[in-house]
Amino acid sequence: MTTPKNPFAKASIKPGSTLLLHSSITRTLQQNRMKPEDVISAILEKLGREGTLLLPLFNFDFNEGVPFDYRSTPSHMGALTEIGRKWPGAVRTGHPVYSFAVIGRNASEFEGMDNKSAYGPDSPFAKLRELEGEIGVIDLPDQQSMTIYHHVEEMLEVPYRFHKDFTGTYVDREGMTTERTYSIYVRDLDAGVKTSVDRMGERLWAKGLYRGDRPKEDSGLRIISANDLFDEVEAVIRAGEAEQYLFELDKCA
Repeated sequence: MTTPKNPFAKASIKPGSTLLLHSSITRTLQQNRMKPEDVISAILEKLGREGTLLLPLFNFDFNEGVPFDYRSTPSHMGALTEIGRKWPGAVRTGHPVYSFAVIGRNASEFEGMDNKSAYGPDSPFAKLRELEGEIGVIDLPDQQSMTIYHHVEEMLEVPYRFHKDFTGTYVDREGMTTERTYSIYVRDLDAGVKTSVDRMGERLWAKGLYRGDRPKEDSGLRIISANDLFDEVEAVIRAGEAEQYLFELDKCA
């Protein structure tokens, strides 16, 4: 069987880097006659032996009272991420809503991570920044991908979001069942806050912080330094421009 050509061969993935990847892979699969596991292999090939790949395994059932099982609760983020969850040697982080699969050299840095707050200082987003990692996006706009914006918002304690606790049944990696409470820095719905970050994405392009391809163009993969993104979003928030770039208000709320 012929090995599929790597569609990211010319992409600006840095060998040895730690890369958090958000993706819509339908076009990639169709154009390259690939399977989802081929996409993971292609990204890992570019990252090399010293590289690390993070894939979001977000699942929102815990918020609705459904038990979370560290060993088996599936990702709601598509076939690529669910395959990543089951990838040999993959490590899963512990938040029942915002967990990640981590594959590669730095996976041990995330092993046992049980962050109570989804986006906080003990989260995978913070660890990604500590490791000077990057965020990649395939064929998605910022609005449908860049969850790390909420990490910046939580670290700066923006007033249009607040900490909300969720308590439910949690089955850990050893199969032990307990009741646990986790938090998410949620938007203020009563105030009519609606996430709206595509304008921020355009600002990042204009500043030259994104590199690579726009959605649905060539590889469709764009990449940005997690720390560069944090600094630029922090600047927007401190300048009082969050409503211009990060959210909008529903006037009917």
